[in-house]
Amino acid sequence: MSVGTQAAPTGPPTDPHHLWTRLRHVEERVRTAVDERRATDPEPDDPYRGQYLTPAQVDRILAAPGTAFHPGTALGEPPPAPPGSALGRLTAAFGLPPVDVEILLVAMAPDLDPRFERLYGYLNDDLTRGRPTIGLALELCGLPGAGAGRFRFSARAPLIAHGLLEVTEAERPLLSRGLRVPDRVTAHLLGDDAADDALHGLLRSVRPGPEEASEPAQRVRAAVLGGGLVYLLDEGGGAGRLAVDALAAGGAPPLVVEPAALATEPGAAPVRALAREARLTGGGVVLGPLDRLDPRRPEGARALRELCAGLAGLPLVVHGTLAWDPSWAAQSPVSVVVPPPDARQRAERWARALSHAVGGPHRLADADGEFTEAVATYRLDEEQMERAAGLAARTAAASGRPMDAGDLRAAVRAQNAAGLDRLARRIEPAVGWDDLVLPAPVARRLRELVLRARHRDQVLGHWRMRPGGGRGRGVTALFAGGSGTGKTMSAEVVAAALGMELYVVDLATVVDKYIGETEKNLERIFTEASRVNGVLLFDEADAIFGRRSEVKDAHDRHANVESAYLLQRMESFDGIAVLTTNLRANLDEAFIRRLDVIAEFTMPDEEQRLALWDRCLGPRIPRGGDLDLAWCAGRFELSGGSIRACAVTAAYLAAEAGGPVTMRQVVSAVLQEYRKLGRLVLEGEFGPWLEAERGGA
Repeated sequence: MSVGTQAAPTGPPTDPHHLWTRLRHVEERVRTAVDERRATDPEPDDPYRGQYLTPAQVDRILAAPGTAFHPGTALGEPPPAPPGSALGRLTAAFGLPPVDVEILLVAMAPDLDPRFERLYGYLNDDLTRGRPTIGLALELCGLPGAGAGRFRFSARAPLIAHGLLEVTEAERPLLSRGLRVPDRVTAHLLGDDAADDALHGLLRSVRPGPEEASEPAQRVRAAVLGGGLVYLLDEGGGAGRLAVDALAAGGAPPLVVEPAALATEPGAAPVRALAREARLTGGGVVLGPLDRLDPRRPEGARALRELCAGLAGLPLVVHGTLAWDPSWAAQSPVSVVVPPPDARQRAERWARALSHAVGGPHRLADADGEFTEAVATYRLDEEQMERAAGLAARTAAASGRPMDAGDLRAAVRAQNAAGLDRLARRIEPAVGWDDLVLPAPVARRLRELVLRARHRDQVLGHWRMRPGGGRGRGVTALFAGGSGTGKTMSAEVVAAALGMELYVVDLATVVDKYIGETEKNLERIFTEASRVNGVLLFDEADAIFGRRSEVKDAHDRHANVESAYLLQRMESFDGIAVLTTNLRANLDEAFIRRLDVIAEFTMPDEEQRLALWDRCLGPRIPRGGDLDLAWCAGRFELSGGSIRACAVTAAYLAAEAGGPVTMRQVVSAVLQEYRKLGRLVLEGEFGPWLEAERGGA
């Protein structure tokens, strides 16, 4: 039973040599067991023994060359595993006593040399059972079957608990049950450290990057390398990436678990495979974002508890935006708050993501700061940054041109979660500052809102100007004014200036007659809004942000509860929200106090109305020689929305007539708008055009 070494697998120099040496000891034990079995076999020449192995067949097997062993004489006691060998590392990582190592090698032998399968079948008196039974393994290791050795195979024994050895055929008596070494363990001992197939879909590949030197990164590294359970409360600082980089820098390969997959594959088997993988590779486990696992639901909490229990003693880093609940694990984690990155750190992360996307160094802050300006307001983690950078690069490549800021903005918007689309109407901004006609004070308020959104991380985060009380980093504004004065359009312009989309909340999906349902709907909106880079618009906000009243009945009490909930939720909101109302006096004073920017929209004056008429008609519509927009602006006191409606109506009339827009068509459109608004039509306003219009009618 001996061979050369030409077929031995490759790996670290000392690993195969020591493994084959140890398996030679297993070979000697098998030889001895076969000799003893043959010596005590009462009918060695029984013709029915052909269904097993005849003595002659055994002799041929013992004389045939194998695939992994050297010939040799008596070997004596097996040598201990060298510390640098795969077997030595496995022994230390799992805390195995020498007898467990011997049992493991006995069980693994058929996977390395096919002759063991037939010899074990002979010793089992059943050729269909080519793996050792518990009884045979104990016999080969010199342990009595009726003694303490049988407890090496209990559920809590190291070999079984760590998933290094599997006991099969549970319906048989204990000593007759089979033993099997998982393929992943065998592959590891042979020098192959590819991830276990059982973890396919549960682990995702994340490429470690250079470790940051920032203070938050150093705190994360100190906590992670301290071992045990660590929880990173992510406030937008890319906690998952920091955890991966910290583990990699400490020499522990990061195993990044997909939370959704963990929730869909409950039970001890995936956790055991994950713990075994971590110990085999000397790695640490990263789980997050915790929000995807949703531990507030029973199944999510159960999956998290099983993971924490199964990985006890191993580096486990969990990150998310939820507050840690002590019921999620038997031990309390070391908690570290990860603040959002400052402008420099964010620029460095974008540069790294763009460099990976274009396949080489990419200078983010170019001469005119185009890319820096494009990404200044976006709050993305590094995974989203990499996806956005890759999409922007592919978009530009498909068009055969260099990537620009527009590609990057569009790619960032593509990372927005789709959940908010079911609760709000999404608008991709198509207007800019030049499209607005507003008084200077209102325009200043709008630009103040934009600069607050752009610099909130620096002011509220880096400079720590955020007040206490659990307040978020959100920016909220109120646009108050009459209908048609440009409130919604201004919100669209703000979103465009920030490179974001506008989400208009549909109040029909929010307000519910059943108690508690309105709050649930609002919570869903705020939760989904926190996952997108967008501006949230509550149009006609006084419907849900109204004044609290004196409690006279249950309805008043419930309405006040809704208002109190909204007050708290708006304070903890981390996004950008705009409230619009026609009647500011209807809003609760507590809401007003918590707003960052208040813009009062008034009816346009004559100069602004002239600009609105000109903008609304646009440069493409042909204009008749009698068209006098200055006269219209001076006579008709209309809001911007009404002027827009009149311009559209006049354009339709001109299209029907097949000519340019004339004064008569404009006046006709204004008459329709007056009637729609219920306003009096006075001859003093319309002058001679009123009589002409009536005569034409």
